[in-house]
Amino acid sequence: MPIAAPVLLIPGLMCDARLFQHQISHLSRNRAVHVVLPIHGNTIEEMSQAVLETAPTRFAIVGFGLGAQVALDVIRRDMARVSKLVLISADPLGETPKASAARDKRMILALTGRLAQAMAEEIPAAALADPVARDAALDLIEDMVLALGPEVYVRQCRALQRRRDQQKTLLRITVPALILAGALDPLVPVRRQSFMADLMASARVQVIEGAGHVVPIEKPQALSQALELFLAGPLVLR
Repeated sequence: MPIAAPVLLIPGLMCDARLFQHQISHLSRNRAVHVVLPIHGNTIEEMSQAVLETAPTRFAIVGFGLGAQVALDVIRRDMARVSKLVLISADPLGETPKASAARDKRMILALTGRLAQAMAEEIPAAALADPVARDAALDLIEDMVLALGPEVYVRQCRALQRRRDQQKTLLRITVPALILAGALDPLVPVRRQSFMADLMASARVQVIEGAGHVVPIEKPQALSQALELFLAGPLVLR
């Protein structure tokens, strides 16, 4: 039986390995799992270079939010090393001037001792779909945010402001790809994520019912099952 390719998990804005705690436990039964935080560098390109410098020779890659931007840049740089690609809550477009200006204001908040407030604006309570589980999810997000601190927040924000439009990269991708979207995501609607699949030769979209933007925390079991089925599937085009 062939050995499964390792999988790299790349968390999103101000998230650490705890974002993927269920997936780490579930997927590591059958393959090596590595979590790579996008905290090195001030651009997506610098972050993706840091990933490639420590990654195995060949690997599957899973990115959430900012991590999906980094995953796309990894594949832009060196697609031959990537066996499969998973994008969660991903936005393939560059940042608009309006969004960039709003991000400037949040960076000022973070640098003046109001990091929690800045992140509450980044991921408001309404971005999580389940009102029952919302408080626990927001508490975990706040814990991760405070652990990483304002300097990481500013670096990641600057990287998001400067990110490139990845439509040309999507057109080049030939490895099997899975796009996982929360059905109730108000920040990156399903239709925008589905647009990515239309640009790729071998991609499909799976909508996670009952989830908002932070799918790994909101629906961990459903996400782990979707990842396991996809990663265990064939290395062929659709």
